[in-house]
Amino acid sequence: MERFDHLHVGVLALQGDYELHEHQLGLLGIKQRRVRLPSDLNDLGALIMPGGETTTMAILIDRFGLRKPLIDFGRSQPVYGTCAGMVLLARHIEDNQAGVNPLQLMDIDVLRNGYGRQVYSFEETLRVQIASGIEEIRAAFIRAPKVTRLGSAVETLSVYQGSAVLVAEKNILAASFHTELEDDTSLLRCFLSRSLDRQVVDKVP
Repeated sequence: MERFDHLHVGVLALQGDYELHEHQLGLLGIKQRRVRLPSDLNDLGALIMPGGETTTMAILIDRFGLRKPLIDFGRSQPVYGTCAGMVLLARHIEDNQAGVNPLQLMDIDVLRNGYGRQVYSFEETLRVQIASGIEEIRAAFIRAPKVTRLGSAVETLSVYQGSAVLVAEKNILAASFHTELEDDTSLLRCFLSRSLDRQVVDKVP
């Protein structure tokens, strides 16, 4: 199994289920830091943007002066967004009644709550393309966003009912669903492997 204990990963900890991501990082022995201020991004090798309430997270990103630092970080460093994190990474949000201003780091459009409100939450087994090949994982869809448009450079790594639910573009990975509710770290390890690969590519002259 690939070792990741030399990585230093940040978790955006303004609101949402960031503690569950921290737990999974801990299972892999990874050094981690909660990101709440721009200075917390210094010297990180990767960042996780958790699920939560998108409108609240967007407000807090602006309140703590994180918008430009997050955009600058995401233009060069690995970022993994789940659920609300995916929404914030998107280029455009459909039916955006709350006026959330996304970071536009990924060339996708999403529909908030595209799989139904919280009362319609569900779990599904998905086939996912990860570093070691195709694996099956349990995924929880909780007020999950639906991808409605994919840019030409966006790679689809998993599909549910004909729609992409796990996508990647260069250094960015985003999922409509949650896997951090359990101890299965398959998807986290996929992100970390991509992060290591990205670092190697960046070091090539």
